[in-house]
Amino acid sequence: MKLLIRKGRVLDPGQKVDGVFDLLLAEGRIVSIQPEIRVDADRVVEAGGLLVVPGFIDLHVHLREPGFEHKETIDSGSRAAARGGFATICCMPNTSPVADSAEIINFIKEKAGRAVVNVLPVAAISRGQMGRELAPLEELAAAGAAAFSDDGQPVWNSALMRQAMERAAWLGRLLIDHCEEKSLASGGVINEGRVSRILGLPGIPAAAEEIMVARDIVLARNTGRPVHLAHLSTAGSVALLDWARATGAPVSAEVTPHHLLLTEEELLTRNSVYKVNPPLRTEVDRRALLQALKSGLIEVIATDHAPHAESEKSQGLEKAPFGINGLETAVPSLLDRLVGTGELPLERLIEALATAPARLLKLENKGQIRIGADADLTLLDLEGQTVLTPGGLQSKSKNTPFLNTSFRGAVVMTVVGGKIAYPFEKND
Repeated sequence: MKLLIRKGRVLDPGQKVDGVFDLLLAEGRIVSIQPEIRVDADRVVEAGGLLVVPGFIDLHVHLREPGFEHKETIDSGSRAAARGGFATICCMPNTSPVADSAEIINFIKEKAGRAVVNVLPVAAISRGQMGRELAPLEELAAAGAAAFSDDGQPVWNSALMRQAMERAAWLGRLLIDHCEEKSLASGGVINEGRVSRILGLPGIPAAAEEIMVARDIVLARNTGRPVHLAHLSTAGSVALLDWARATGAPVSAEVTPHHLLLTEEELLTRNSVYKVNPPLRTEVDRRALLQALKSGLIEVIATDHAPHAESEKSQGLEKAPFGINGLETAVPSLLDRLVGTGELPLERLIEALATAPARLLKLENKGQIRIGADADLTLLDLEGQTVLTPGGLQSKSKNTPFLNTSFRGAVVMTVVGGKIAYPFEKND
């Protein structure tokens, strides 16, 4: 099938492309980029007035399957991703059973083969995510694991973490760490600070994150092996990352949309939809994260999409699980509240959602618009309107504070492998 996208503004900062072009897609690849392409195509998309960017990549989502299909499935999560503009997503291993065997990786890949976007499994670092013994990383990589992480749990054993860093580097896989010192965070509900004191709730101190961030940086400097720091949330973590970069430590990091847009003040409503881990922090922390993203110190935006059933999330702050939906809300909320306000350049948003995650995951043909690259594209209307309604969400979960909120900026189309993944066909 040949798909022709006509007269869109094609923007790819990584390839230094910014102009109005036609794009011809065939056999899953970009085969031509010209000011005008005259060819008989099976389908033509008129993209005048739209922005055409590399298909977004989310290297941190929770799809819950196997084991927690009442929260989300690979199918529903992939549809949410397509609607949100993501052509590729990486699913974390805290499933039941944990994705620590080739059998579970193969199960995920088989399900992913029927998904509307690219779904890449992330395998566990340790068996059962217990932090005591390495999972069979070679076997998991051979089965198709795109990265390794114990996300949801930290790798508390530093000797094991160092061993994992050595092994992951040898296998050419990204190692992603959930930075949390459990003895400090245990029992905490929200950020430790003014709001936790007002509400009389146990807090999670910034130190619980920063201690593990510092540990990982020291190990990376010691070994020369890369580590990727998941969902940073504090100004202290940013300062440590700055130190790591200054000393040449091979450390990368991500930030979530909710940590860029929201603070602990939201918790004064006692609405458990704002209960996330790491918790929403202060305005000082939010601004430090945003500045780090703008400067490129933090390379990646990842949603940490963490769906839960309404019955679980409605139990109140003390009992509700941590987690927030992100796949369908990330792009419109960031376009509206950061790009639209001038706080974040559009080019940095694209780099953080496409170029950088593709580079870290070593996806050589994704995250870029060039001849021969995978035909994964996201089409945006910067002046369009997005309203997220419960009935319109593709995720099985509705745990987002942005329901019925209007955003300026919309995902118009997601193309995966040269096929239109979103909008969905009527018979989908």
